[in-house]
Amino acid sequence: MPAYAIAAVDVLDEEAGLAYARVAQSSILAHGGRYVVAGPVGEPIEGAWDSSRLVVLEFPDMARIRGWYDSPEYREARRIREGKVHVTLLFAEGSPPEGFALPG
Repeated sequence: MPAYAIAAVDVLDEEAGLAYARVAQSSILAHGGRYVVAGPVGEPIEGAWDSSRLVVLEFPDMARIRGWYDSPEYREARRIREGKVHVTLLFAEGSPPEGFALPG
């Protein structure tokens, strides 16, 4: 079942942000991940969105996403961004089951 990493990102230091992005992208691809969305936040419709960028990654399953997050490559990316790129990260698993329908 696919697993997703959903990140709200704020870059405080552009040079560090670019270095982080290079290392992070390499680690994501090496662990079977792919970018679904990566860019500036679009148009918030409800509520407040406090981050300037949004990234959604897809991995084959939760084991792969956890393996990526705990990998030496991504630990290096996290070290690079420390204090310079703020990331709020959420892992979510799955897609709607077959035959999914709302009640009513």
